Amino acid sequence: MNAINFLTSSTMKLPSGVLSLRNASFLAFRHSFNPPCPQQKLSFKSKAFLLKFNQNSQFHAYPSRFLGFQRVTNNTQKLNCLPSLGFTQSRAVSRPYGISIETRVASKVRDLSTSVETRVNDKNFERIYMQNGINVKPLVVERIDKDENLVGGEVHLAEDENNVKGVGEGLEEGKSGISVESDIEKEAWNLLRDAVVTYCGSPVGTVAANDPGDKQPLNYDQVFIRDFVPSALAFLLRGEGEIVKNFLLHTLQLQSWEKTVDCYSPGQGLMPASFKVRTVPLDENKFEEVLDPDFGESAIGRVAPVDSGLWWIILLRAYGKITGDYALQERVDVQIGIKLILNLCLADGFDMFPSLLVTDGSCMIDRRMGIHGHPLEIQALFYAALRCSREMITVNEGSKNLVRAINNRLSALSFHIREYYWVDMKKINEIYRYKTEEYSMDATNKFNIYPEQIPSWLMDWIPEEGGYLIGNLQPAHMDFRFFTLGNLWSIISSLGTPKQNEAILNLIEAKWDDIVGHMPLKICYPAVENEEWRIITGSDPKNTPWSYHNGGSWPTLLWQFTLACIKMGRYELAQKAVAVAEKRLSIDRWPEYYDTRSGKYIGKQSRLYQTWTIAGFLTSRMMVENPEMASLLFWDEDYELLEICVCALSKSGRKKCSRGAAKSQILV
Repeated sequence: MNAINFLTSSTMKLPSGVLSLRNASFLAFRHSFNPPCPQQKLSFKSKAFLLKFNQNSQFHAYPSRFLGFQRVTNNTQKLNCLPSLGFTQSRAVSRPYGISIETRVASKVRDLSTSVETRVNDKNFERIYMQNGINVKPLVVERIDKDENLVGGEVHLAEDENNVKGVGEGLEEGKSGISVESDIEKEAWNLLRDAVVTYCGSPVGTVAANDPGDKQPLNYDQVFIRDFVPSALAFLLRGEGEIVKNFLLHTLQLQSWEKTVDCYSPGQGLMPASFKVRTVPLDENKFEEVLDPDFGESAIGRVAPVDSGLWWIILLRAYGKITGDYALQERVDVQIGIKLILNLCLADGFDMFPSLLVTDGSCMIDRRMGIHGHPLEIQALFYAALRCSREMITVNEGSKNLVRAINNRLSALSFHIREYYWVDMKKINEIYRYKTEEYSMDATNKFNIYPEQIPSWLMDWIPEEGGYLIGNLQPAHMDFRFFTLGNLWSIISSLGTPKQNEAILNLIEAKWDDIVGHMPLKICYPAVENEEWRIITGSDPKNTPWSYHNGGSWPTLLWQFTLACIKMGRYELAQKAVAVAEKRLSIDRWPEYYDTRSGKYIGKQSRLYQTWTIAGFLTSRMMVENPEMASLLFWDEDYELLEICVCALSKSGRKKCSRGAAKSQILV
């Protein structure tokens, strides 16, 4: 059976369910061990770490084994963290912050080679992951009291912990030019801190919304991976890295938890959409604090969150860039987490294209909106996550095939998006004159797009000096809607060419009233209406025209727009958008989204005091005032990647690769 085997000196196998520390004598714990929860720090150094893979490069593991702690309340309501009395049957994870697998990785390589020697799908692909190639120190349990006094075992202060504590000092120089906080910024910071969620005394994230008047929060009282990203950046830019590190480690642990819908389980690398800290009652007036993840089993439509793992990788890189704490991404468990996510994304399938094939509702647009297939948002985040992974993967004999696969996919994906997703006046005119039903290797209309698909609104809407990447591309189908998040991340990650990136911002500027209006920014433009709305959304009452995902205005997109503008040197656009948002957000009580064509009214079902609205505004303000820090979060063009081609057509004697004819476009 293929599995991750944690080997100990006793060769004990971890049982299914939550592991009790009381019974784990091989971890050097005593039955009398009973420290207070907030003062406990634990660090594991594993003795051996063996990875096994099957012939299809699929990664399997036993259901999650998490070390269980119970936060116990006695009759006097005094909280303590005690080792679990036994195996819990709860699906939730019971584990204190501070338990980890730590290693020091010797490799300092950060500039990875982009050379290609073999194809992605060769027989060596199953050896993408490290096999018997990890040197891990013997298993040691270290206990550190909060005041650094020895409470048992060996005292060890991890380097990455010190780095996090020193983030504030490292940012002082960068923050020296920031102006005094305005009243709206002070209010926003107070609201953001009120939204912080703690687990066993440590901050682990922020709730999606914290509206005191909301009597039915649904899942808005949970910590979402995608929602937490702007909160994390706000804390990082302010020099507060602890909450981000805690979040990254806890969600990494949740990644390995067993996830099942109707007796079927998805790939092991799937990250949860969200998690919630729950208090579970025990016997004798005692309570246990647990983490309860949602992998989509409880979501509307039961859709797996494809973007969660991509956001996690992006945030992991941002944490290292801003704090300088690269030791976190070099840890063995973190390296394995990255590879598990990539295993899902790079797995072989039936698709002929390098873009990811996903179902509807698998990203920020988490309801039916006709984005199934190869939506731009997923492709842009996928490209960014691949570039992050390329920087963070520890290079050794066991990972060289993975690095090669990443490089190959980056090259193929950038060409595919730049060549086939891009539209401007010239391209639209070309599509307008397409011939159809072409059967040849030299076909111009490769996806058999019918010119009648060009919507009437687009012919008059597209500006002369601008363009954008369409929302989706499939055989005989082009979704010409403008999706803001996908286009912004194409700029941030350099998925688009420099000229394309500039043209996207030119389009937003030319169509300011349509995309920004009274509140930045439209999630997509235009809205689907009438019969098209009934067919595409299934008559969704929440996604009515110009509301929610169907043309609604989402303030959280502001920080991504700001980052894209700073990258392209368009500071005036970013400042203008921030000023528009600042006029209303506080007065309107920080809504989740706005309705109507111009974003004039608060959304009819919008939650108030939405955390990523608050954090998005704060992050935008800090990046505008300190663009040097923002430069750590985007990527420049990598021309070396563009030269990589693994199609092997030249070796087969068939027609030459189509990339040659288009190289003049993709290299500019």
